[in-house]
Parts: sequence; structure tokens; C-alpha cells
Amino acid sequence: MDWPLLSAVTFLPLVGALAILLARGDDEGAARYARWAALWTTLVVFLLSLLIPLNFNLAEPGFQLVENRAWMGGLATYRMGVDGISMPLVMLTTFLMPICILASWRVEKRVREYMIAFLVLETLMIGVFCALDLVLFYVLFEAGLIPMFLIIGIWGGPRRVYASFKFFLYTLLGSVLMLLAIIAMYWHAGTTDIVALLKPGVFPASMQTWLWLAFFASFAVKMPMWPVHTWLPDAHVEAPTAGSVILAAILLKMGGYGFLRFSVPMFPDASLYFQDFVYVLSVVAIIYTSLVALMQEDMKKLIAYSSVAHMGFVTMGIFSLTRQGIDGAVFQMISHGLISGALFLCVGVVYDRMHTREIAAYGGLVNRMPLFAAVFMLLTMGNVGLPGTSGFVGEFLTLLGTFQNNTWVAFFATTGVILSAAYALWLYRRVTYGALEKPELKWMPDMTPRELVCLAPLVVFTILFGVYPAPVLDTVSASVENLLKSVQVAQASLDAVTLSMK
Repeated sequence: MDWPLLSAVTFLPLVGALAILLARGDDEGAARYARWAALWTTLVVFLLSLLIPLNFNLAEPGFQLVENRAWMGGLATYRMGVDGISMPLVMLTTFLMPICILASWRVEKRVREYMIAFLVLETLMIGVFCALDLVLFYVLFEAGLIPMFLIIGIWGGPRRVYASFKFFLYTLLGSVLMLLAIIAMYWHAGTTDIVALLKPGVFPASMQTWLWLAFFASFAVKMPMWPVHTWLPDAHVEAPTAGSVILAAILLKMGGYGFLRFSVPMFPDASLYFQDFVYVLSVVAIIYTSLVALMQEDMKKLIAYSSVAHMGFVTMGIFSLTRQGIDGAVFQMISHGLISGALFLCVGVVYDRMHTREIAAYGGLVNRMPLFAAVFMLLTMGNVGLPGTSGFVGEFLTLLGTFQNNTWVAFFATTGVILSAAYALWLYRRVTYGALEKPELKWMPDMTPRELVCLAPLVVFTILFGVYPAPVLDTVSASVENLLKSVQVAQASLDAVTLSMK
């Protein structure tokens, strides 16, 4: 295309944010205008983003729709583009944002600022997935902390200040090391162009180790991987419903995307060297956080620990360094974005009525909310990884890819599937089944049309991708194949060294 589509999709939310900022009127009128302006802006962004897959060549492994502009006096470039790995994440972001705005319709406190924060956050998230310059990527990656910090800290629960600062400090600390690595990469290669840095042999094996560890420190916290995951449950519990949706569905995926964009293709020797290390952390995350989820009394905390476990499958699949494993990791990120986002919306549905997330406060909701119970059941099945849902496809492929080079890791990770069934079904049974004994539950109405509109698209795609995963897998295929070439070169070199030593 001749016009800058990616820039339009990325920065259009800022136009909506500016329109809300400049609006005048009384508080009630300004709040109403802010809601509708944010909703229409995100809808237009989503419709505009549909042009990306329409102009995307699935057979092309490289970056497409590339834009280049001089920036920072030649030190860096404003360079944007998407490939088969980043494009699905851009689409997931634009798809979820209107749902989040609609889910926030009943927010009453500082509505204008709330909507502006979400629109700014949308620009930064899309920019992260499109950036093809290290400096641009880092700026957008770190700037995304600010609106989410405000969303948790202003519109969150009773312990919102503690949770927001913990979220900010954890993620910022890891990213300081990444900044040092980016400076070292520029000194060594003389460029911050990601496309140039992706070429084989740019960094010697000895340098790759330190660069890999620096990037790992940032992406591991963002995922989050065990043991740097403790900020996530607090952030989820205190965040407003839409904040939890975006945190689980998009922000966590930035870590996985970082591994796929930087760690594996730029530092293949180090990725092979640290493969077993990542396997151990992934298996511990899958098993340990699943057991912790079984002990939770708060619905949001249970789903938060579930997210850590599911992200363990993603890191395991990525560092299996196999075609099926990486395909499954990308698919799992998309699937988890849909399912976890929808589960947090389900928690928001009952929280809006009861103002508590304690599991013990519920029971027998199927008698009063049959529609909610049906939707919650479908999403629970997706979270468990039941065949016929998108959760199954991602987990199966990551396990299949891992099994090819380490059967024990695949075996232990499979226990996480059993444990996920335990905590997810336990939660569903406690909330929906049983006698409707608590007096305060007997008046609860079923889902409103607005809540149904928020959840229905997520349920549809959870089932659709479960029975027909081709749209995602076909999109990532060529890019994953291209990504693995650098790993194959590194593996061949390692095999040659091993053979010569014998």
C-alpha cells in the first residue's frame, strides 16, 4: 500500500484521546462524550486494522507494509512493519479494545481520564508489535507501563497503590538491563534496525550470552515467568475489569513476542545454550502456579495464577525451537488472550452485582443466571484445554514440539493440563452449581445485552479457532519457518564443534 496503514492504525487512538481531552461541558456530559468517543475510536481502529490481513501475503516470511522515516537525527529510524508473528497480535489488540471500552461503560470516576488512558495504551501496544527499530521498540515497550500504572493506581481496588507500584517497579527493573543490551548492540553493529540485526552472525556467541540474559530479564518479568510472577496476581486483583482483560490478553504477550522477535532469532546460540534453563522454569511455572491456583479464594487471583501456568506453555513451546512448538506458542498467546480476557469479563459480571470476588460468596448461580453459566462453562472448557476449543490446539502443539527433543519436559508439563482441569472445574462448580442458599444471590439478574455483546465474540472465536485453527497457523507459518533458519545454523555449528571434539 502507498499510504502508511500501520501508522494510521497505531496513532488513530491518540486522535480519539485528544478529542476527549479537548471536549468541554459539564461532568455528566463530558463523561458520556468520553465513553462514546472512545468506543467509536476503537471500533474505527479495529475496522481499519482489517486492511492489514487483507494486504498481507501469507507466503512472504519477511516484514510487510514497511514504513521508514528518519528519526532522532539519524541515531534511530521510525520503522514499522508486521510479519506473520506480529500481525495476529496487532489484530488481537484492536479486536479487544472496543470490548474493553464497552465493559467499562459503568465506570463513574474520572471517566475522561480513564478513556484517554486506554486509548493511549492502545497506541503503545500496537506500536510495540509493529516497531522495527530497537529504540522505537524500547520507547513504546516502556511507555506502556505508564497508562496501565495509572489504570491500576486510580481506578483499582483497595490496595491499588501497592499493586500499581509493584507492577511498575518489577517491569521497569528488568527493562533497565534490556536498555543496556540495546546500547551494546548499537555499539557492536552500528545500527538499531531490527531487520538488519536479525541477519545470521551479527553477534558472536560470547556476546549473545550476555545479551540474551539482559533481554530475558525484561521479557521474563513481562510474561511473567516463575519466580518473577508475584506482581501479576496483585495487579489483576486490584485492576478494574477492563484493566485485567488488557493486562492478561495483551501486555503479558509482549514478553512472548520479545522472545520470538529478539531472543531466538538474534541470539540463537544463547537460546540453545539456555534451552534447558527455560524448560525448568516453564515446568515449575506450569505445575507450581497450578497448585497455587487450587488454593485461591479470590476468583481473579485464581485466573491470574492460571495465566502464569498457561504462559509456561508459551515459553516451553518457544524454546523447544521446533516448528510445532513455536506455532503452538503463538497460537497459545492468541487463544489465551481470548479466553483469559473473557474469564475476567465473567468475573466482572458477577462483581458488578455482588461487589465481591470471593468464591465462597457464590453458589447456585445457574438457577438465576443460566446464560452466564453457559458462557462461563464454555470459557472454562477453553481454559482447561478441552478438544474443540482454542486452548487445546495451543497446548497440544507446544507439548508436541517439546516432546520432539525432551520427553521428560513434555511429560511433566502434561500434568499441568490435569491440574488446570482441577482448579478450573473447582471454580466453576463452586460458583454456578449447588443450591441457591445465600439470600443476596436470589435477586441477581442474568447477563445484560451489553455484557453479552462483550463476551459473545470471545466465545465464538474460542470455539472457531478450536475447530478451525488454520487462520492463525497459516498466518504464522512462513515467519516461523524463517525464524528457525537462524536456529538451524546455530545447531549445525554446535553439532560440528561437538563432533570435532570427539
